[in-house]
Amino acid sequence: MSHVTRRAVVGTLAAGAAAVLGAPAILRGRFSLFAQSGVQAQAQYSARAVRLVEETVVVDMLNQFRFPDFRESPVKSQLWMQKPGAFSRADFDVYRTSGTRIFALGSGGASYEGALAWAADWNGFIAGYRDWFLRIDDASDFERLARDRSLVGVMMTLQGADQFRTAADVDRFFALGLRASQLTYNTTNRLGSGFLADEDIGLTAYGAEIVARMNTVGMAVDVSHSADRTTLDGIAASRRPVIFSHASCRALLPGGLRAKTDEMIRNMARTGGVMGIPFLRFMLRTEEPVTIEHALDHVDHVVKLVGIEHVGIGSDMDVLGNPNPMGVPEPTNQPNFHRYLLHRDTDSSITTKPLNHPKRAYDFTEGLIRRRYSDEQIRLILGGNWVRVLGTIWSAT
Repeated sequence: MSHVTRRAVVGTLAAGAAAVLGAPAILRGRFSLFAQSGVQAQAQYSARAVRLVEETVVVDMLNQFRFPDFRESPVKSQLWMQKPGAFSRADFDVYRTSGTRIFALGSGGASYEGALAWAADWNGFIAGYRDWFLRIDDASDFERLARDRSLVGVMMTLQGADQFRTAADVDRFFALGLRASQLTYNTTNRLGSGFLADEDIGLTAYGAEIVARMNTVGMAVDVSHSADRTTLDGIAASRRPVIFSHASCRALLPGGLRAKTDEMIRNMARTGGVMGIPFLRFMLRTEEPVTIEHALDHVDHVVKLVGIEHVGIGSDMDVLGNPNPMGVPEPTNQPNFHRYLLHRDTDSSITTKPLNHPKRAYDFTEGLIRRRYSDEQIRLILGGNWVRVLGTIWSAT
């Protein structure tokens, strides 16, 4: 597979635009999109915003599809995995009409056995709805989604590396569809340290071995939750681009150890990597209020620091937007949890309005338009940068 250039990315993602946007009325004024009761969506979107979303393969590099919501009986996300046919056309339409074309699952870290079960569940789910979902394995899948808007992409990614007992397991999970993995989650593992660890031990010799094998097979190295030294060591150890699937800028979040310093962002960018901006309020600002403008501030900071080619979306939510569904306790009992700098909206939510609903891609695009980004720049932020970097990482050695 050849190196994926920026010019090729822009051309590929724009190729299907004319067919998708054939109705002349879409080019005029503002209009409502897919009205849904109970959804906090902007009442109307500009023709430009709709056009940009519809002509781009929009990638959310951390979107856990649907969190379990225990107000439901039975819980939909569990039923979908357990009962063939339980996922309905109405369920699919929430994803199809969202504007987001690729959902990178970012499931929590799991043991080897747990990750095998997770992979089996998701491969079975995607195979059961093959007319609706496409597992994203290589750059040709981006091109297929650009041509066929009836499909939604699912990318298998994990927030940890405990599934790797040995380097050989990197190959095993790559064969099962895993295309990106964080080296650590919040604490210290055999590879290095997460940002909640008491001591940041940096990348271990075993961690360097895993990074090398990930580079060889073409699996993306993600250091989003890693502590500072481990982040820098992981970047330095990789001969392929390193990503922050979901991370904000510490320069705008003083004292936020979950956020990345300018040094880390520069080093990531030197590898050719991309940083996904999250939409959780405590990851955007240290105090209330928090608005969509604060998410855009993080985009602006990355662009000014390292360039437009190194920023994208990593919402850290699910399709509905709720990262802490009813019935799932928050992990506040984790050691050093205060480092998250958690704070809430007036309704106790930790999401950022109006980015906490399925069609947030349109609201985010309107924000980028307000910030005077060009059409080409917006396409890169919405998905083009992820398409480019992942195509490079996944290319043959």
